Amino acid sequence: MSSLRATCPDCRTHTAVAIGPDYQCHSCGREFSAGLVRVLRAWGTGGEGMAAAARFELPFPEATVVAESSLEAQSLALAAGLPARPLVLGGCCCSHVGAVEGLDARYDRLALVWLDAHGDLNTPESSPSGNAWGMPLRMLLDSGAVRVEDTALVGARNLDPPEEAFIAASGLGVGEEAILRALAGTDGVYVAFDLDVLDPSEAAVFMPEPDGLRLADAERILGSIADRSHVAGVGLTGHLLDPRNTEPLVRICRALGL
Repeated sequence: MSSLRATCPDCRTHTAVAIGPDYQCHSCGREFSAGLVRVLRAWGTGGEGMAAAARFELPFPEATVVAESSLEAQSLALAAGLPARPLVLGGCCCSHVGAVEGLDARYDRLALVWLDAHGDLNTPESSPSGNAWGMPLRMLLDSGAVRVEDTALVGARNLDPPEEAFIAASGLGVGEEAILRALAGTDGVYVAFDLDVLDPSEAAVFMPEPDGLRLADAERILGSIADRSHVAGVGLTGHLLDPRNTEPLVRICRALGL
């Protein structure tokens, strides 16, 4: 039994204790399948709406709150403080960096499925905006935290030319059909879900893009991932602190078996 404590979302007692990948509140007895990790910063200009959305209420025990003053410090704190199965609620997609790095140390070979309307594949040199939130998937691939062949980018429909060039040169799998290749030979998967992958009619997001996934289609894709692999962790980003997002966030978690 772990000594990791968390706040129960039901009785608000700070006694929830990690038992393997699960949590049980020692006060009210409720069990949970993941521990909530809040990341309170967004790394770019004008991202306050995303950062505030890390405070969204979800029915999981709050295990860790991360609010470091630099992205490097944030990633280190995330990697060091991850619960057994993290549900990361991030200020921006940079929150996935520390989560994946921390999980990579626990698994022989970790897969990464990145659902996002954008590629997040820029570098400081190629980025049109300079916002770090447009770079985290590239950071993870360049660092070797995950292999290109173990990664799938799903739902991207607004890519910068340098991102398209990187995809072509690296062989990164794109689209739903790339998920099976990404999962093959791995022993766990981290699912990075930016809610802007959804059609703007389905959720209130920071950077909406037209012609996205319907929520039902996203649930089907996520359910297939959960059926085929062990879900090591999940990250939810890109949403606003808006009550319209309660249903999609909860449905996404349920589809992944959380």
